[in-house]
This record gives sequence, C-alpha cells and structure tokens, in this order.
Amino acid sequence: RRPAARSVPRLSCALGGALTLVAPVLPGCGWAAMPGLLGQALDFGRISGEESSFCVVLGAQWGDEGKGKLVDILAQNVQLCARFNGGANAGHTLWVNGKKYAFHLLPCGMINRSCKNLIGNGVVVHIPTLMKELEDLKEFDPRAIERVFISTRAHILFDSHQIIDGILEAESGTNSIGTTKRGIGPCYSAKAIRNGLRFGDLLHFDEFERRMRELIAWSQKRFGDPREQDTPQQSELRKALKEYNTQHAFDPQGGKKGGVPNIEAEIERYRKYAQILRTQIVDSVTLIHEDISRGYKVLVEGANAALLDIDFGTYPFVTSSNTTIGGVCTGLGVPPHKIDTVIGVVKAYTTRVGHGPFPTELQNEPQNLPDHLEEYIGPDVSLERKGHTSGPYTIKKGQRVKVGEMLQEVGHEYGTTTGRRRRCGWLDIALVKYSLLVNGFDSINITKLDVLTGLKTIRIAISYRNKKMTEVRLPRGYFPSHLEDLKEVVCEYETLEGWPEDISACTSWEELPWNARKYVLRIQELLGIPVSWVGVGKERESMLKVPPNAALDSSGDPRGRSRSPRRPRLSV
Repeated sequence: RRPAARSVPRLSCALGGALTLVAPVLPGCGWAAMPGLLGQALDFGRISGEESSFCVVLGAQWGDEGKGKLVDILAQNVQLCARFNGGANAGHTLWVNGKKYAFHLLPCGMINRSCKNLIGNGVVVHIPTLMKELEDLKEFDPRAIERVFISTRAHILFDSHQIIDGILEAESGTNSIGTTKRGIGPCYSAKAIRNGLRFGDLLHFDEFERRMRELIAWSQKRFGDPREQDTPQQSELRKALKEYNTQHAFDPQGGKKGGVPNIEAEIERYRKYAQILRTQIVDSVTLIHEDISRGYKVLVEGANAALLDIDFGTYPFVTSSNTTIGGVCTGLGVPPHKIDTVIGVVKAYTTRVGHGPFPTELQNEPQNLPDHLEEYIGPDVSLERKGHTSGPYTIKKGQRVKVGEMLQEVGHEYGTTTGRRRRCGWLDIALVKYSLLVNGFDSINITKLDVLTGLKTIRIAISYRNKKMTEVRLPRGYFPSHLEDLKEVVCEYETLEGWPEDISACTSWEELPWNARKYVLRIQELLGIPVSWVGVGKERESMLKVPPNAALDSSGDPRGRSRSPRRPRLSV
C-alpha cells in the first residue's frame, strides 16, 4: 500500500476531453512540490535533448562533471556538434566499446562518423594539439579531418601563449590562480587587445607570416627579458621565449614534448597547417545557420562550467571565456531564440581543480584536510594507484572511510588535461541553483552516482547561511560574487540514507536501489526541474534515462512495501 494521494492532475487534451495521469500525486515528492514539472514531463523528448532541434549541454559546477558522455550519446542522432568556448584546457574522456578517447579541442560528435563538427569563433585553438587529436582518431575514422570545420574567426593559440602563461603563473606566487598553463588566458588577452591571429589569416599566408613575427616579437619584448625576482623556472621560460625555442620550454631535458627550435621552424610548421586545413576553415555563421534552415539537429557542448565563467564564476579563480548560456550566442553567432534545450550536467558530488573557496570541501589536492568519516556498507574495493606512496586504495565493509578521499580515489578524480587530483566535497545545491538561474536549464543530468555507493549516509548542502548569522538562510539562488564573502558561507546540510548495492551494472532507472533513486529525486525536488539522465558508470550504456513520471512514484518502495515520507536530518 502507498500513502494516500492528494489529487490526480487533469490536463485539457487537444482533441477534447481530458488527459488523466495514471500515477497519483503523493505527499512529499509529488508534482505539486515542483511547479511546472508536470508540463515538462509531457515534453520529455525535448528536455532530455533526444528530440531537441538545438540542444546545449553545459557544466553546472566547477567543471569535470562528465559532460562528454551525454554529448556523445546525443551526438549519435544529430547532424552538427559544435564547441563555442575555451581551448585545450577542457577535457572530455569518453569510453566507447571499451576504448578510451580523450578530447581537449575536438567536439564529442567526432565519435559519430556521420556527424559534422564545428569549432566556433569563441574557441582558442592550439593547432598542434588539434592535429594530434585528429591523428589519434585515424584508427577509428581515417577521414575524421573531413568532418571538422573551424571558424575563420576562431583565434589561434601559439606556443608563445603557453610560455607566457607559465611565466605569469609562476610570477603570481601565493596569488597563483592554478591555471592549466595551456595559454588560454594570454590568447584571449591577445584577442582583447587585438594583436591575435585568427584561422582566416591562415588563408592569406604572407600576411599571416608578417603578423606572426610581429606577435612573437611583441611577446619577447614584454616577457623575454630576465628579472631579478625570477625563479629558476621563470628564467628558463623567458630564455626559451627570447630564443623562441619552445622545445626547450616544454621539455628542458630532452625536448621531446613538442614545440619547435626557432621561429623559422614555427613559420614552416604553420605553412603546412594552412595547407592541410585550408578546406576545413569556414565561415561558421553561414555554416550553422544553413544547417539550422535545413532542419538539421544541432548539439552544442560547453567547455569548463558555470562557476568558471569569466563573469559569473568565482573570480579570479575562473577561466578566460564565458562558459554559460550567453557564450553560446557570442561563440557561435546564433540568436537566443534558436536555442531549444539547455541541459545542465551535475556531478552527484562536487569537485574543483585549483585554488579558491569551496563551501562543501571535504578533501583537497594534497589530501591533508581532516575529512568527514562515514561507515562504509558497500562491496569491498581495491584500486591500483600508479606511483602512489601508499599503494592501492582499499575499502572493506564496516570500515570508517574518509569520504573526500574516497570520492577522489573511487571517482578517479584526476584531471583529463592536467592530471592533478581534484578537490572533492558534498553536492552543493545552493551552487547549482545559482547556475540554474544564470543558464535556465530545462533538465539536469546527474553523473557519477555510482561513486557514492557504500556510504551509509550521504549529505547534501541545501542552502547557504552566513557564519555570523546562521539562523537566516541566504536567498535562493544567491552566490557571493566576492571571495571574502564566499569564505563566510556555511552550509545547511540534509542527510539521506545511502545504499550498499553496486549500481555500476544497472541499465535502467528501475534497477537502481530505492535509496539511490530517492537521492536523485530529492535533488530534482530541491532544484524544481526534472532530472532527465543519471550516470552510473564510465561506459555509454551506463547513462540511464529517468522516466518522466519518476517523481510520481518516489514515495513508493520498489519492493512493494509502503514507506512513510521521512523528514531528512538537517545540520549546519
């Protein structure tokens, strides 16, 4: 038996009469608790992205949410997949048929042999990295390069930008923002001060060569001369820039990590790139609008995430581009009304790389925080950790585990681009609500739910309070714009029951244990928008579709017994 229903929603039907939903509205988790969710359920094909004409997938936290997997799934049924921002500082890892693909610049639509892929004008492109990714794809698709198109307006990121990035990061000292040193900031700076070069310039190579020499000379004049306060690393980088020996900059010992020995070699390298890419450099605005007018389905993937946005993120610990929904319009040249669906990708917990305040943080990069202890009730775990001084990571049933460390190790929280260990913490709903306000998500994709398996209880930060006035919640969707204010935030937590079952082999929503489903539906209820997808493993098949009536059944026990809604435990 289930709790008594409050009401049965009835909707007017286009053909006359009324449409009655078969599932009742139940206390605690029903549609009544989420205004607008009922109508969205009837439009599920659009909000899940499967039947969307123009779908955008964005990170809702600090990046590394696993956006690539959903993009890969949706890309199997679209004709154009596009990137609009960032550069090789982004990283998507995909597992398809047991094979790993790591993309930093290429859109995930490359895994669909019938899909065109566009690198938009808002992206900054390091061409050697792009060419390496295309080379790595040759086994999968020997003609992959023919499916990649690059905007004439996209800026080129040179080795000199990467060297300058390293110099500036080392120069910052204690004020370092923890960049990936991929040259993203210096390249966007060149774009802003208007001395950058674009892909369209490659089509006029004599002019390109002249301007490239000018750009490198400008960089050498401003960053190439040694300074008294330089560290040994900075001195080496300045010398490499002055000589334009980027081989030495990237690998001082052996010179085997890319780069060129001098500027003449760099000019010749780009002359070859211009010949290879000539047919793939296009007017992207014309291309995307022609595809839209033909009725082609368009999928757009974001790099980085909302809290790394240059305007809306935790400045200055952000990236150098707009990672939120407005960046789609400026980074591709499409008006807002063309966007049909926006999906936010949310990890089942929170991670970030680099420096800056982190309200729900449990464990940091060097793993020296006290952490939160919790009883482990799941299956035994043993994971190899190459080069780790403590050997394999192991957990046994009944053991008390450090939750942050467990999230890092079980979740393999090491950056695709940097290899750095990510900082980990509980899911922060207040942060995601802010991201929702900025981006206007139609639905949410929760990823890496399987990583939480085995925790006896799981906490969710449901709101922020100020340390000096903890009795008052901060407004819904508010996120401090200043780091000093963010440091003053304390979280109000809700505690839910965990699950012991391994869910990584589940292939449908109905196979998930009750408490795992309850965790997902509680997130849905707190955000007020539907969860359309849940990820429980690394393979493409591990992304589960959440049925549109899932919330209607959320108070029922899948084993057939009734469950009274339990008020979650709260703590600050």
